[in-house]
Amino acid sequence: MPRTGERGGPETRRRISGIATRLFLERGFDEVTVAEVAKAAGVSSVTVFKHFPRKEDLLLDRSVDAHELLRAAVRGRPPGIDVLTSLQETADGLTGARHALSGVDPRAVPFFRTVAASPALIARSREIASELQQTLATELENDPAFEGDATLLAAFFLAGYAAAFIETVRTVMAGEPHEVVVATRQARMEALFVALRHGVGPS
Repeated sequence: MPRTGERGGPETRRRISGIATRLFLERGFDEVTVAEVAKAAGVSSVTVFKHFPRKEDLLLDRSVDAHELLRAAVRGRPPGIDVLTSLQETADGLTGARHALSGVDPRAVPFFRTVAASPALIARSREIASELQQTLATELENDPAFEGDATLLAAFFLAGYAAAFIETVRTVMAGEPHEVVVATRQARMEALFVALRHGVGPS
């Protein structure tokens, strides 16, 4: 018979991810096995891998949200709104909501430390960034209203966002007041989109 919660679905995925995250933050990513996560979640290792093809994705599960946000920013923007405006509004919304993908929430410091301590998680984070870049490029290429180089814009945006995210995380881990963290991130986001629209260099 299937173990408790063996059925698939979003609820099972969330439970597995939550339990895995707790174990990783308590003991370190490299010290916890997938089998231990499965046992704690009351499912089989096969079920874990059904929802998370890689062990790293158990902790870096927000990548699914990131892909959907990029698709929505392109596909769901109102008529007359250009892609950069839509992406900027999405980024601002993440900051305002203290979303995990903004990096501004001080409660995420244990998560940041866990990622920084694991070469496997760092490597997977870079792979995810590349995958997100491809998702955005594909969306832009398929958007009849977009005029420009989809590959370049996607590369520039993801690289810029990643740089701003890392700097935001550093200020959070340094213990800066929340209002300073948010203001600094907003300034970086504004600078990013000015650069995307007008280029970088001496005026």
